[in-house]
Amino acid sequence: QVQLVESGGGLVQPGGSLRLSCAASGSIFSIYTMGWYRQAPGKQRELVARISSGGSTNYADSVKGRFTISRDNAKNTVYLQMNSLKPEDTAVYYCKGTIATLSVIDDYWGQGTQVTVSS
Repeated sequence: QVQLVESGGGLVQPGGSLRLSCAASGSIFSIYTMGWYRQAPGKQRELVARISSGGSTNYADSVKGRFTISRDNAKNTVYLQMNSLKPEDTAVYYCKGTIATLSVIDDYWGQGTQVTVSS
């Protein structure tokens, strides 16, 4: 069993910063691509950022220059540093990892953490 647990969400003012963390645990053999997604009320879930096992990154246009995704492979953890936050960044943020166990390679999702950007 593999579990991803997010943390670091909360309420922040526009222009502020938050750092999200997502730690994977369980019977993990290897973690490949990891990413952050978000879903605002009434909208579809969208990709925010992703990072490969080799460190290559991709970002949604809406967050380029403001968000930074990183990972600590020793801790099986991926981070999302969010700076210059805007109200439109308000959403539930979900961590996803493509993770290999001894049996299969599959995608796993965290439970989500709420980020609210408001004055």
